[in-house]
Amino acid sequence: MWPRLKYALREVGLSLLAMGIGLGFGALLMVIYGYDPILAYKALFRGAFGDITEVAETLAFSIPLMLTGLTFAIGVKAGLFNIGAEGQVYLGAIGAVVFGGLLSLPHGIHVAIAVLGAMLFGALWSIGPALLKIYRGVHEVISTIMFNWIAYWFVMYLALHVLVDPNRSERTIPVAETARFGVLLKGSTLTGAIYVAIAFCLVVYLFLSLTKIGFELRLLGANPTAAQYAGVNPKKVIFLSFLIGGLAAGLAGGLQIIGRPPAWALYGTLGNVVGLGFAGIGVALIGRNNPIGVILAAIFYGALQHGGRYMEYEAGVCSELIGAISGLIIIALSVPEVVTLIRLRLKKWKVT
Repeated sequence: MWPRLKYALREVGLSLLAMGIGLGFGALLMVIYGYDPILAYKALFRGAFGDITEVAETLAFSIPLMLTGLTFAIGVKAGLFNIGAEGQVYLGAIGAVVFGGLLSLPHGIHVAIAVLGAMLFGALWSIGPALLKIYRGVHEVISTIMFNWIAYWFVMYLALHVLVDPNRSERTIPVAETARFGVLLKGSTLTGAIYVAIAFCLVVYLFLSLTKIGFELRLLGANPTAAQYAGVNPKKVIFLSFLIGGLAAGLAGGLQIIGRPPAWALYGTLGNVVGLGFAGIGVALIGRNNPIGVILAAIFYGALQHGGRYMEYEAGVCSELIGAISGLIIIALSVPEVVTLIRLRLKKWKVT
């Protein structure tokens, strides 16, 4: 028990040190451009956690990031660099529009069908890169980038020409009221989707920790040679990791449609889902590729997104600089996990 606690405290200490470095560089950048960093960071904190409504809005921003972060994390656990969450989010979003906007069902059933439909679309889009990796040896970075772009233009076409709202050409048809999650706090966009996202992350955590196939997945990522001697089927494990990642990313896209007012639809530019998959990479690294850590990292990332807007309102910091400061903080927090991944990869190369 003590070694685990010691390790956890060391990891927390590294994260706090990295956060301090990131905040320090951000402050230096603001000073260079003539802004008050103390006033700006106060505005950031107040905007993210100032009252219950702001906390709820921070949580609303974090919902899809928990799931896209999980997509990348589950890939890393299996020894993969899966960056296909972006395209799978698009498919999940359009899946939610299809099942939530074209069907007429009772409320509880309709929400469940829309959620499952979004997850199904995301999972189906993950199968292509999985098969290319398993049977043709195509590196997952190459295949997922290609599939991301295919998904982008395919879903945009569907949003603008097939499922377009006849009354508002800039978006798809909205999902029916029976397919929408209820708002938890008036004045915010936080809905019951938060429970689904957290539950999914916890289920994956238990799957990795308590099941045989979960152990095999972690073993393959940590030591492929040991996994081979233990009789692990790498094709099955790789396919499963892609599939779980696709389910998570599809759910992220779906929850942005059926669990995030006020649009309840997908914009033709994909503006309400674009970038969520790539942001999940940073979230996963901050959370040490642990499903529980990913939840906390997503909330932190959501705080930067939501609270960052107050830096502009109250401290006058320009939006471009806010993005740069947030990026510095995220990079600083990601460095410890990146270093760990590099060390593991070097060890694998030495073994092979």
